Amino acid sequence: METIHYQNRIAIINDFTGFGRCSLAVEIPVISSLGVECCPIPTSILSNHTAFSSWFLDDYTEKMLPYLEEWKKLGISFDGILTGFLGSERQIAIVKQMIEEFSEREGHKTFVTVDPIMGDHGKVYSTYTKEMCNQMKQLVEVADLLTPNLTEACILTDTPYKESGWHLKELSKMAEQLCGMGAKRVIISGITMGQSIGNLLCEKGKGEIKLLRSKRVGTERCGTGDIFSSILAADAVNGVRLEDSVKKAMKFVKECILLTEQLSVPKTNGVCFEFLLKKLK
Repeated sequence: METIHYQNRIAIINDFTGFGRCSLAVEIPVISSLGVECCPIPTSILSNHTAFSSWFLDDYTEKMLPYLEEWKKLGISFDGILTGFLGSERQIAIVKQMIEEFSEREGHKTFVTVDPIMGDHGKVYSTYTKEMCNQMKQLVEVADLLTPNLTEACILTDTPYKESGWHLKELSKMAEQLCGMGAKRVIISGITMGQSIGNLLCEKGKGEIKLLRSKRVGTERCGTGDIFSSILAADAVNGVRLEDSVKKAMKFVKECILLTEQLSVPKTNGVCFEFLLKKLK
C-alpha cells in the first residue's frame, strides 16, 4: 500500500443539484477520486438543474457567511478553492471575501480556480445582470487558474461572440487580456473547430499559448464543464503540470460522453461518469 504523508484539501463553492449530474454532485466525487479532501460550500439547493421544465430552488446566500464563520473558528485552511455558478452580486462578493480570508493563512498559499459560469453559445444566462458580469471580473483578478468557455471569455473581455471561425490570434488576444486582468493561467474551453473541440492554454509571463484539440463526440451535456474544472483544480493542488491536466480532463470528458451515448441516457441527465472514476489518477 502506498504511504501517504499529506492529503490536499479543496473548498468548492457551487450549487447542489439533486438530479441531473452537475455542480457539486459531480465535483465532489471527481475531486475525491483524485485523492483530494473535498469541502463543499452550497450557494443554493436545487431539486434538479434548470434545463428541465421545472425545478425547486432554495437560495443559500444568507446562510453562506454563518457557514464560513464556523470554518474560520476551526482554523481550517485550504490548498485550493474552486468557484462555480454564482447566482447574485451578493454571492460573488461573499466568495471574493472568502478567498481573501482563507488564502495564504499562516503562510500557506491557496490555489484559486475560478470557473466563471455565466453563459453559453453566445448568450448570458438569464440570472446574470450586467452588474454581475462586471463584478465577476473581480474574481478574475484573484484567479490562479481561470476556466471560461468561449462565451464567458467573450463576456469578460467585451469581445463580440461568434460560434465558429475563430483564428488563433483572436483567441490568444482574449486569453492575454484575461491574464492582464489578473488571472495567472487561463484555459478557454469549448472552442468549435470543425469536427474538433479546442481548448486554449495561456500562462501569464510565459509567452507561450497552446491550442489542444479533441475530436467532437456525441452531444453537449450538462455537467461536463464541472467535471473538466474539477479535474484541473484537483490536479493543480496535486502538482500536475497544467497541459497534462487539460489533456487528462479532455480525455475523461470524451470517454464519459461516449459511454453515456452508448447507454442512450437523456441529454438532461448529464454523463455517466461514475463508471469511469477509477480511470482518474
